[in-house]
Amino acid sequence: MAEKILKINGVDICAETFGSPSDPCLLLIMGASASMIWWDDEFCRRLASEGLFVIRYDNRDTGRSTCYDPGALPYTVMDMAADAVGVLDAHGVVSAHFAGMSLGGMIAQIVAITRPERVKTITLIASSVWDDLPHLPPIAPEILAYHSSASGLDWSDRAAVVKYMVGGWKILNGTRHPFDEPRAMALAETEASRARNLLSMINHALLKGGEDLYGRSKQINAPVLIIHGTKDPVLPYAHAEELCKTIPGAKLLTLEGAGHEIHRADRDEVIDAIKRHIKDSRV
Repeated sequence: MAEKILKINGVDICAETFGSPSDPCLLLIMGASASMIWWDDEFCRRLASEGLFVIRYDNRDTGRSTCYDPGALPYTVMDMAADAVGVLDAHGVVSAHFAGMSLGGMIAQIVAITRPERVKTITLIASSVWDDLPHLPPIAPEILAYHSSASGLDWSDRAAVVKYMVGGWKILNGTRHPFDEPRAMALAETEASRARNLLSMINHALLKGGEDLYGRSKQINAPVLIIHGTKDPVLPYAHAEELCKTIPGAKLLTLEGAGHEIHRADRDEVIDAIKRHIKDSRV
């Protein structure tokens, strides 16, 4: 189905669906500073072929959704969680299976804590507990160093911006598989061509809110599957272990050597795991 702009919570949210609305819904929530296209088309079509109604959407400040001036952030993570629920409402979905990548997984936890009736299952991919836990390892310094160069980038130079995005994804790759540069290049080109304001994506680094929910992920009752690579440089593997300890009954699929991504070579394993997780929840 073609992309459409939804009016949700007073803002534009761009969404796209795959599969039949009569099938169980799977809502895909992407992580910080990345639009919905990083749940790539083939991944979404494959999930739909497994009998799921797949919805992906652009978070605020990404893609074709409402964007704000860089450095101006008139919303919180709680608003982003409300957007996720609003996307379901716009499609007439009462409750759904959620899959969240990185920040998207934390948004899914917030919805499960605050609106548990809307969440059937959760798959947390390269994510962490919604909490402030100082003992967990931080993001790798080389990633921070790389993105500190963004301030000197000419954002009107499309080729330079695409190269910058591809370089950013390369350092997330891990050691499990060679970096898939052609895929990253194609997605970065698409990102550059469809975004309202590419520079607005960095606003997610300023995101706040939801602090009153810290410590409450242990209250999540929905079945949870965690998928995490051992070479994740953004949210190191200890974050997956903490999720497993925190959320009752959570199951962990470890991708040895994988980074902060769903590599094309891991697509079959990830889709099969999500399919089994959803199927098991119906038993």
